[in-house]
Amino acid sequence: MRILGIESSSLVASVAIVTDDILTAEYTVNLKKTHSQTLLPMINEIFKMLEIELDTIDAIAVSAGPGSFTGLRIGSATAKGLGFALNKPLINVPTVDAMAYGIFKTKSLICPLMDARRNQVYTGIYENSSEFKIIEPQCAISIEEIISKLNKLNSDVIFLGDGTPVAREFIEATLKVPYTYAPAYCNRQRAAAVATLGAEYFKNGKVETAAEHAPNYLRVSQAERERAEKEIGNQDRT
Repeated sequence: MRILGIESSSLVASVAIVTDDILTAEYTVNLKKTHSQTLLPMINEIFKMLEIELDTIDAIAVSAGPGSFTGLRIGSATAKGLGFALNKPLINVPTVDAMAYGIFKTKSLICPLMDARRNQVYTGIYENSSEFKIIEPQCAISIEEIISKLNKLNSDVIFLGDGTPVAREFIEATLKVPYTYAPAYCNRQRAAAVATLGAEYFKNGKVETAAEHAPNYLRVSQAERERAEKEIGNQDRT
């Protein structure tokens, strides 16, 4: 079984190939560059280096959100285009789940934090000591809310994600349980985790067609919020 993983939910652009439970290639870049310029060349490069053809994959696992609206749309469009062209199924992998899945064999709770701005984070709470368990499904909430939930669970916590530096001061002032921060090699999104978790979903038949796939933004975009606020303002003036 060969799974292509695509991750583009943040500044990180990452692609990977997992073949029969072995990571055979991964290409990850964390730069302020549009993913529309990087994803396809990165995919082409890893297949060229492995000397295999694109049509040898069994499915495409894509980080489906939440995250950057632009990044998710580009990742989704790339996966859908390949799915249509190759007639391969897609695997919808929740972004926060995949981030947590990258931390393995720990007795601590795992809490990814993605900066969602407006004093919110995309987050969730997970266990991954012997098997992967979702304690709190991915959601968009305030940092105060997720810290409150963690305090009530009364367990050690590992934080990761680009929301961690933003929330660090608040974490250190208000979290009442022991905690640590994931190191650099596993503190951001990685396509290897998307592909590996996607392979598990694939074994269980959790696939969709390219036509069916759509990103999960969890909340409306900034442009939609601003439009709604403008409409409310106009109504108030009439």
